[in-house]
Amino acid sequence: MKFSHDFQTVSARRSRARTLAAALAWSSAGAALAIGVATPVQAQVGGASLRGTVKAEGGVSQVTAINVNTGLTRSVTVGESGSYNIASLPVGTYRLELTTPGGVRRTDEFTLSVGQSAVLDFDFSQPDIASADGDAIIVTGSRIRSMEGGEVGTNITQRQIEVLPQNNRNFLAFADLAPGVQFVTGSSGQSRLQGGAQDSRSVNIFIDGVGQKDYVLKNGITGQDSTQGNPFPQLAVGEYRVLSSNYKAEFDQVSSVAISAVTKSGTNDFHGEVFVDYTDQSLRDRRPSELTGTKVKTKDFQFGGALGGPIIKDMLHFFVTYEGKRQENPIDIRPGLSLPVTYFPSEYQGVFGPTNATFNEDLYFGKLSFQPSNSDLIELSGKYRKESGEFLSSGFNARETISSQDVEELRVTGRWEHTADNWINDFKVTYEDVKWAPTPTLFEDGFLFAYAGPSPTNPQPGVVVRGDILRVGGGSNYQEKGQKGWGVQNDFTWTGFEGHTIKVGAKAKWVELNSLQLNGFNPVYTYNPAFNPGGGTFNDDVPYRVQFGASTGNGSPIINSKNFQFGIYVQDDWEVTDRLTLNLGVRWDYERTPAFLDFVHPADAVNAVSPANYPNLVNADYDIRDFISTGKERKAFTGAWQPRIGFSYELDDDARYVVFGGFGRSYDRNQFDFLQQEISTGSYTTRTFNFITGDPNNSCAAGPTCVAWNPIYLTEAGRQQLLAGAGPGGGRELRFINNDLKVPYSDQFSLGFRAKVTPLFEAEVGYSHIESKDGFAYLLGNRRPDGTFFPPAPSAPNSPFGFAPPGFGSIIIGTNGIETSADSAYLKLVKNYTVASPWSFSATYTYTEAEENRQFGETFSLDYPSLDDYTVTRSSGVRKHRLVATGSVDLPIGVTLSGKFQIASPPYLKTFRNIGGANPIREVISNEAHGNGDRWGFRQMDVAITKYIPFKFISEESRLRLRVDILNLFNDRNYVDYNNDPNSPNYLDISGNGVGGNPPRTVKVSAGFSF
Repeated sequence: MKFSHDFQTVSARRSRARTLAAALAWSSAGAALAIGVATPVQAQVGGASLRGTVKAEGGVSQVTAINVNTGLTRSVTVGESGSYNIASLPVGTYRLELTTPGGVRRTDEFTLSVGQSAVLDFDFSQPDIASADGDAIIVTGSRIRSMEGGEVGTNITQRQIEVLPQNNRNFLAFADLAPGVQFVTGSSGQSRLQGGAQDSRSVNIFIDGVGQKDYVLKNGITGQDSTQGNPFPQLAVGEYRVLSSNYKAEFDQVSSVAISAVTKSGTNDFHGEVFVDYTDQSLRDRRPSELTGTKVKTKDFQFGGALGGPIIKDMLHFFVTYEGKRQENPIDIRPGLSLPVTYFPSEYQGVFGPTNATFNEDLYFGKLSFQPSNSDLIELSGKYRKESGEFLSSGFNARETISSQDVEELRVTGRWEHTADNWINDFKVTYEDVKWAPTPTLFEDGFLFAYAGPSPTNPQPGVVVRGDILRVGGGSNYQEKGQKGWGVQNDFTWTGFEGHTIKVGAKAKWVELNSLQLNGFNPVYTYNPAFNPGGGTFNDDVPYRVQFGASTGNGSPIINSKNFQFGIYVQDDWEVTDRLTLNLGVRWDYERTPAFLDFVHPADAVNAVSPANYPNLVNADYDIRDFISTGKERKAFTGAWQPRIGFSYELDDDARYVVFGGFGRSYDRNQFDFLQQEISTGSYTTRTFNFITGDPNNSCAAGPTCVAWNPIYLTEAGRQQLLAGAGPGGGRELRFINNDLKVPYSDQFSLGFRAKVTPLFEAEVGYSHIESKDGFAYLLGNRRPDGTFFPPAPSAPNSPFGFAPPGFGSIIIGTNGIETSADSAYLKLVKNYTVASPWSFSATYTYTEAEENRQFGETFSLDYPSLDDYTVTRSSGVRKHRLVATGSVDLPIGVTLSGKFQIASPPYLKTFRNIGGANPIREVISNEAHGNGDRWGFRQMDVAITKYIPFKFISEESRLRLRVDILNLFNDRNYVDYNNDPNSPNYLDISGNGVGGNPPRTVKVSAGFSF
């Protein structure tokens, strides 16, 4: 029977409506979880998509994508206009089958990358298809193209991970190829990511679509707080995408860099690999601190293996991997304030110089992939991480202050993806259990020398220089923190409306956050070496302060918060015309932290800051009542609405030239480690007692916590005497957090131009602006008797630490207010690798103007009465110029040569100037340091040479790999110690020989076998 066109159209619309209703009904279990139990799932975050149009006589009824390695198939019906849309495909190598009236036509193989929105069009009237017979393979070649929308970022391929030189097998080491992204290695080998002017806690990494966010500690993702370890075994990572701004609505709990990585899966063939990497002090040049002595023992031994294959061909596959790391890292102990070692008495000079710190890591990952039908994919994966070693960084802390390292992390993910003709449902269940527990190795008193006086190198009238210069004795880092809980995610994708790919996702998490903080278990006595009441040149007899931890008797120091997190988003990738695509999305996030919301301040803490007990706050510039909680004032933040808008416009029919851009808001979260301090300081807290010594730069008002110095206070009995004399407060610190606490966020804007100059060469130029606001900070709440923060003229400005409430330590108030901004212009060039053109090149130059109202990475802001009083200056964490370039080439006789080059301008140094007189000044100064070389502040060239030896008598793919990496080929000295004294004639010059985490020329040898 033949129907009219109008009837067919109406019928088709009704059919789509019924299909959508059936799809939603079918996924009711997932939808119930996605709405009542819900979570946003990241199908595109961890996969790829493929769409296009097919023009053929008689039409094409169906397009089927087949993964050539696993046998996974996905089929969709071609629409009336010839369009098809496969909205979710695992990353991998595919071929297509196109069903025509004359039979099935097949394409050659092509690869889809993580986060790729691929477009592949076919016109059967074109000679290369029409002139061939029905069995001929259709060559995809230059037909396939990517639509990246308004995102700013880059893809890191498996080849780059495999062949480019690197120091520590951290797969994130190449993320700095994205504009505005830095991969930073600290003085003890600890690594972290940062984007723009925001610190690392604003980062998130998604492994197979699941966020790895650390809810308690810094550096963004679990396990990365103060560690030399890797977040994930490199052998398990297939590839990843780095986004520095304007990501889509499915990305959550991130306000700077978002990374989406996919793990490897087993295939229909058995594949395996083993490797070993090694270097030690005999394979490196001397570090600057070793030029006049012997080399410090150094070792970096990494090893591991992977195996994957079929359990049931085309149906059930497995993949497992293990990587281990055993390190001894060189460390430099050097004086603060860039002082010479000779400034110190002989008994302290021996603690300075090079030493080392040990570190061990074991990483495991396993994955099962089950394809019971052409419509279903079920996966179960898990990661376990174990670390031990020593916490010690280059700086003024002596080696004896170290704490031992204890990190454990377990993550498990279950996933079920169901695909129909024009919809996909992706459901995940997650579990995580993470522990981080540093413990001092020496339990005895600690001694801190904090200089406060005229500049030791260039004294000026009325100018006071302050800074910590040496710490010896027992360490203070004694904690156990972590997170544990379950989560569910569901993402529903609908492609039944012509020109639209609509995603609706939700996420719910029930996670318990834990904190035990016993910092200060070892007492610390602070001395001002510049104040010598008994004569001499270095005071280590009379301290002006002691700090030690002690229980208050109020509650337990073990803090648990059973948090609930919820997020939901909707997104539409809308092909408005053949050339214009809009990415329209919005998400909303919510988190309830009972430990913060339901907290009730103890009565003694409230009384301590009352007008009757502490009248200093009567005329203060803030109202302490805004920070006192009775358990009813606080509400969870509900304003986290985040519009995400992007566009791309193709300037030509072949989409070789594209204008793109976007705007979006992204909320992160308040770190639990900050919020829990209200509770921990009420149960076990650091007690602070100041001593009256006559030191003009460290004075205090006489009271229960400010007493005349007595040598008995160096003993346990003396400390108990201080506690008893302080009354109920016991000298403990008081913490209050703003009841109307907001959540940190960033606003992002970008505009750029992409050009596909040749099928293999791409260029991109762009501009991005990122502003972050409402970052969390702790301020000093103490005020002087008249309510002011600074002393009256002619005294040099100093913070009122000595004016705490009677019987208590300082008042510390938490609030929002840290802000940053980054304006970046960038140029990115990429030449892709193919077997036919066996070389690759990638380079990204970024120019950044970054500003901040607080020292980069700092949370405690105790120098001014409010964050508004801090001067907005150039960011000390972002260099103005930065170029990162990588390349590789396959040479004859099975040799691959690769390299990575980095160069950046000098850092900006920030310091305070405190000047007394008729008009006292405390100001923040930020200036660019002088370069290490002509103009540059950092430069490093790494190269790797890999020789492959085939073992074809075993299999076609079996081969031995021999490799040599040379890190810092030209042995550039990337110094990190600068003279930061504005009164010194050598201000901004290099002042020491420390190089932080920047290695000397180092040779690393590797061997591996794969099959």
